[in-house]
Amino acid sequence: MIPVTKPFLPPMAEYNKLLEGIWSRQWLTNMGPLASDLEMKLKEYLDVKHLLFVTNGTVAIQMAIKALQIQGEIITTPFSFVATSSTIVWEGCTPVFVDIDPHSLNIDPSKIEAAITDKTQAILATHVYGNPCDVVAIEAIAKKHNLKVIYDAAHAFGVKVNGRSIFEYGDVSTCSLHATKLYHTTEGGLIITKEPAVLKQLASMRNFGIAGPVAFDGLGINGKNSEFHAAMGLANLNYIEDIIERRSAICQRYDERLKTAKIHKSKWHTQANKTHTYYPVIFESESLLLAVKAELDAHEIFTRRYFYPSLANTLPYVQHVDMPITDDIAKRVLCLPLYYELTMEEVDLISRIILRVQNN
Repeated sequence: MIPVTKPFLPPMAEYNKLLEGIWSRQWLTNMGPLASDLEMKLKEYLDVKHLLFVTNGTVAIQMAIKALQIQGEIITTPFSFVATSSTIVWEGCTPVFVDIDPHSLNIDPSKIEAAITDKTQAILATHVYGNPCDVVAIEAIAKKHNLKVIYDAAHAFGVKVNGRSIFEYGDVSTCSLHATKLYHTTEGGLIITKEPAVLKQLASMRNFGIAGPVAFDGLGINGKNSEFHAAMGLANLNYIEDIIERRSAICQRYDERLKTAKIHKSKWHTQANKTHTYYPVIFESESLLLAVKAELDAHEIFTRRYFYPSLANTLPYVQHVDMPITDDIAKRVLCLPLYYELTMEEVDLISRIILRVQNN
């Protein structure tokens, strides 16, 4: 059986050594020494000014919306994981969908201004598969209309644009450190902002808004993470370059073996590096995708239709709208297996099956 993904796990002895420290200190959560150390090491690795380690990527978006005091309408993409849209609704705001660019698969900046109303307060855009949005165009639109910008950078750990961390763009960026991600802490997330005042508010919010033993300085939530998750993050961080290198080699193998396949890939940002979070392919037709997926399933090779279906016309708690490009891409895109332990022989097998199905 070949799953679509597997989490990278560090040597157990290294993780256990960190666990021994937790046992001896008996400090399990509430931003213990490992969580604080992880924040410092991630700031250095990612080259960002401010960073918070939180419960998960979804809570990170919730906190970002709350900290920026956003109400009303938020322009967003229908081609993303459900949390991007559901969090907007959860925070009492209204998602306004804008269709995607067919090449990058990110929100199309040329369509954003037409969606702006007097109720619009922010743009929440996703760096799809880690491919950076047109951050320059989005920033210009936001400045023109006095809007806040939040980036759902769940897939973009380690990505840079023009040598600058993708997390440094927008008012706030968020990242997921879920076990399925390139770099993970089992469960976890990050919030990144350039603004010290916003950071201070987010840090308070993460701990219920507590300002002292008997004082509160505002509305908060339990956004903290545990020492056990931080330990996994610290252990995994030692291997991040090796992880990226291995995934890059696997993707290159796919590229070589699938040269004649009836597929194409999204166009990557020309000034950005790749960290190979996913290997999505876009088939010529949905029928070909379904035929390939069925044959792979028969061989116990599991893929994922990510993201399918479009959020714009399937979620029961949003007003349904027609997003033709998103609908088309969502029907034809498939993420192939990609993880550290995937062998080149398995890549070759997957590729042979895809080519055999399309040629039948």
